[in-house]
Amino acid sequence: MDFPILIINFKTYREATGRRAIELAKAAERVARELGVAIAVAPSHLELAQVAQSVDLPVYAQGASVENFGAYTSHIPLEAVKEVGAGGVILNHSEAPLALNQLAKLLEKAHSLNLDTVVCAPDPQTSLAAAALAPRAVAVEPPELIGTGRAVSKYKPEAIVKTVELVKSYFPHVAVITGAGIESGDDVEAAIKLGTRGVLVASAVAKSRDPYGKILELAKPIAAGPP
Repeated sequence: MDFPILIINFKTYREATGRRAIELAKAAERVARELGVAIAVAPSHLELAQVAQSVDLPVYAQGASVENFGAYTSHIPLEAVKEVGAGGVILNHSEAPLALNQLAKLLEKAHSLNLDTVVCAPDPQTSLAAAALAPRAVAVEPPELIGTGRAVSKYKPEAIVKTVELVKSYFPHVAVITGAGIESGDDVEAAIKLGTRGVLVASAVAKSRDPYGKILELAKPIAAGPP
């Protein structure tokens, strides 16, 4: 995982399902090449293998629930994430929360598989606890702002500042990124100015009528880096 980074979560939006998932990933790949910026995509589990085989980008699973292959009906094993060609995993999103002991086990397994790891957390204190488990990055995302269009970098900047301060003080090897309500290039620029090393976005891209244009807009501040 390179920083600064733009991570695009497709969630399970209709607009990012099936062939549209491939089209969205290819739009991200095009922007990454044009701007020379780090972009990762996180398609739904149904499209994970196909997207991983279709683009030259980091492709992350949106989550995982067990560590190994086995008799785990309806679960997503980390070994399968690796097997289908994904390079990382997002864990503990507010829409798929994990108990701390489960999170710790999944992170240990992910690291043994050389998977990039991004752990989501709702606030600075939880972000610090997550950072203690040594993920590659912590994504601070106040859940009340997710999907609202009210960017955390503008409506709750203190959460970003405090998270960066805490994590940098205790676990400087863990990168802090942010998400929740990120809609525009200005939102991304504000997040970078507050000290984050990237952003995690979803609906702004996945539901856009012009995914390429929106990704380009969001990626430009990433490419520019901190002021």
